[in-house]
Amino acid sequence: MPFTIQQASVHDVDLIAPLFDAYRVFYQQASDLHLAKKFLHERLQQQQSNIFFAIDQTNQGLGFVQLYPSFSSVSAKRLWILNDLYVAESARRLGVARQLMLRARAFAIQTGAKGLFLETTHDNHQGQSLYESLGYLRNSEYYYFLDLQDQLVSPTDA
Repeated sequence: MPFTIQQASVHDVDLIAPLFDAYRVFYQQASDLHLAKKFLHERLQQQQSNIFFAIDQTNQGLGFVQLYPSFSSVSAKRLWILNDLYVAESARRLGVARQLMLRARAFAIQTGAKGLFLETTHDNHQGQSLYESLGYLRNSEYYYFLDLQDQLVSPTDA
């Protein structure tokens, strides 16, 4: 199946939102297409993320990758956080994920980034295999995460 990879703008939100919604459902979130559209529109309008998406010849969205900017103070360089990668079930095993990952890599190189950072679940063996085939290295040495989702912060705590 022929497809192309494009960089998204706010004009592409309606095409990408169903994929983003399916991505969220995959991670046990309730389907909410309105939320998906709003979130993507805000990220793109405010230039807070870069999204690349795969589209077939019939203008059907096949998948997307979303990158968020970050920086390394030690190297004084930009980093990109590859936060989201999703391919529609009907388009899996066709090279869509690989091409999206390669486009993200090319973008990182074009922007002079030190590298790309991503996280995945421990049981995502298919994704891990893809990442490792593209040169990503596993690093569990430095990672900590403070989950603030269920914590309330009072003004005296801040």
